[in-house]
Amino acid sequence: MRLFDSGKFPVYHYSVVTGILVLKKFVKEKDLAARTAGFRKAMGFIEFFINILSTPAVLVGLFAMIGLILQAKPVEEIIKGTFKTIVGFLVLSAGAGYLTGGNGPLTNFGVLFNATFSVTGSTPNNEAVVAIALGKVASTTAYIMIVGMIANIVLARLSRMKYIFLTGHHTLYMGCLLAVVLNVAGLSQWQTVVAGGLVLGLVMVLAPALAAPTMKKITGGEEVVLGHFGTFGYWISAQVGKLFKGKGDKPKSTEEINFPQRLAFLRDTTVAIAITMVFFFLVISIVGAVKGVFSEGGELYGILAGEGGLRASWIVWAIVQGLAFAAGVFVILAGIRLIIGEIVPAFRGIGEKLVPQAKPALDCPITFPYAPNAVLIGFLSSFVGGIVGLGLIFAINGGIGGAALAIILPGVIPHFFCGATAGVFGNATGGTKGCVFGAFIQGIVITFLPAFLYLVLGQIVGQGTTFGDADFAIVGLVLGGISLKVKTWGLFVICIVLYLLPIVLAPLAKSKKA
Repeated sequence: MRLFDSGKFPVYHYSVVTGILVLKKFVKEKDLAARTAGFRKAMGFIEFFINILSTPAVLVGLFAMIGLILQAKPVEEIIKGTFKTIVGFLVLSAGAGYLTGGNGPLTNFGVLFNATFSVTGSTPNNEAVVAIALGKVASTTAYIMIVGMIANIVLARLSRMKYIFLTGHHTLYMGCLLAVVLNVAGLSQWQTVVAGGLVLGLVMVLAPALAAPTMKKITGGEEVVLGHFGTFGYWISAQVGKLFKGKGDKPKSTEEINFPQRLAFLRDTTVAIAITMVFFFLVISIVGAVKGVFSEGGELYGILAGEGGLRASWIVWAIVQGLAFAAGVFVILAGIRLIIGEIVPAFRGIGEKLVPQAKPALDCPITFPYAPNAVLIGFLSSFVGGIVGLGLIFAINGGIGGAALAIILPGVIPHFFCGATAGVFGNATGGTKGCVFGAFIQGIVITFLPAFLYLVLGQIVGQGTTFGDADFAIVGLVLGGISLKVKTWGLFVICIVLYLLPIVLAPLAKSKKA
């Protein structure tokens, strides 16, 4: 029987054709569902990978595990080394989190200072500005991180800068900054990811390279280097320290301060930090109490609230906060010692197999155990530098009759971590005087650089905060300045050329050395 017999389409033919169409539709829907499920799995894997890259403890533990595997260590040693490294970073993070948490002593010190002296302005805070910016460039930042990590390893392999940057959260922060700046410069997303990733990989070896000479003096070796994007400030501190080096004997270190016999207990870092911070909390609290900040209706009335409606005495609160500050630093130092004991031996495997002579670049607290007294002195000197810098900004704005620069308040968190590290660097090159004046100048530097960067980021991420560490401002200002003259493809090519320079120059440097 013909299909179109008598000019009509038989009913059973309708059924067959309809069945075929339904089957094809089902197959298409099933194929689409499979592709959708595959895409979701791929995105889930990428998200999981990004979580590893942005979690310092897991990232460093992973590198430690790879290093131990490459050395063909027994399984039990691989497990022990991996977990001790991760636990060490978690201990360090716990100490830092305790200091900087919502009710932590470092946070409360800043709140107390600002309330007592009635200072208002923008407070540099890396976490805050990144949280705001990620609302606009989250996916781009994630891809830049991945490209940047790969670019870092390639540079460490092919250039003379053999540094693997392992401070995961700073990688995230710098990736976010690059995503914002390059996006505003007019690059497409794929251009932003490639250019941003290459620049990130470049900065991840340049920063440790800049700190390496002074780190060698601090640690007495080259097994560990600094991986932190406040390095320009630390380098400045080291250069200031050299002014006090003199021609004779080695300058007196902060760790050689001679205490009278009855005060010998101050050589204990925990005790020295506790007494110093209790003193500062009490002095500022006395001024605040006179101004009524702790009284009912005062700005800090609620900070003394306790359980069951019982209010703490502001004197007791100040003493406890100072002691809590010392406790947080103690925990940080304990975590660092645990990390150092595991990561250095584990990294030999990566150095021997993947990247010859590779060195791990770790977060700034890695310097703290080498000069604990310099940590405290550096923090206080940097904070004073921040206050002086604030005064200079007021003077500049007043002199030109307007608010040309943002009012940058001395944020306690950047001044603690960056100031303490700057103190260690200044002490390494210029002893106690180098520590004091080097950290002081660094405090001024990390006041003015965020003020300049605020001019670039303020309109993008909103008001109230900016990046607090020096390298973020340097990278943001340099790329922002280039983007004013060169747009899109020109800027894209410049980023690629900058990345390739260390690779191209490596053979030339070797032949010159030979």
